Amino acid sequence: MLDKLGGKYATRPSQGPHKRRECIPLSILLRNRLRYALSGKDVYSIVKDKDGLIKIDNRIRRDPKFPLGIMDVVSIEKTGEHFRILYDIKGRYQANKIDEKEAKFKLCKVMRKSMGANKIPYIVTHDGRTIRYPHPEIKKYDTIKLNLETGEVDGLITYENGASILTIGGNNIGRVGILQHVEKHPGSFDIAHIKDANGHAFATRANNIFIIGEGKKPVISLLPRKGIKLTPLEERQNRLHREESS
Repeated sequence: MLDKLGGKYATRPSQGPHKRRECIPLSILLRNRLRYALSGKDVYSIVKDKDGLIKIDNRIRRDPKFPLGIMDVVSIEKTGEHFRILYDIKGRYQANKIDEKEAKFKLCKVMRKSMGANKIPYIVTHDGRTIRYPHPEIKKYDTIKLNLETGEVDGLITYENGASILTIGGNNIGRVGILQHVEKHPGSFDIAHIKDANGHAFATRANNIFIIGEGKKPVISLLPRKGIKLTPLEERQNRLHREESS
């Protein structure tokens, strides 16, 4: 998201709910993506405002370096805009504009399910949340629908064949499709086989997929390309068509 001369001086994300290589700082979103600021000083003025103009997952954040990762919801109170952070098919973070109703929930991938001290069960999600006493049906790699206002789990999307998925890693990052089946490889990586809306099949590691809906309808709104990867020839034809129409 930075020009070729700007990468050396890129903002380093703060420690937070996402890994450093799997996030972007809030300042990059406001300055380079949404164009609400011209410089780092402008970002500082917006974020540090006493009214708390920026909310991430329904919490006011005043750190310009706060890390934003997949499925995070960014709300700007002054403009009434809400954005969900998603991958495009090139693996870049994009702020997808959503309505107020959709901004009230977030999808969280279950990374671990375990038993804690005093035999208290808990799950850990992809954004570092620990939720105690989860529903017994929740399993690893399932997706929970988290209510950002109450912090409660409102729904469960199970990890099973026929579910809509978003690829969050590997060479097929950003692609959306339907999970066909998972090959089990004991002692190695399980391989998930997926088919997109155009009928093209691809495969990736099972831990690279994020369940986003039951059946063919995702729970969240997607980017305009709908996670469909085009060939270089198709991309060129689309580009030429846009240039002719403009």
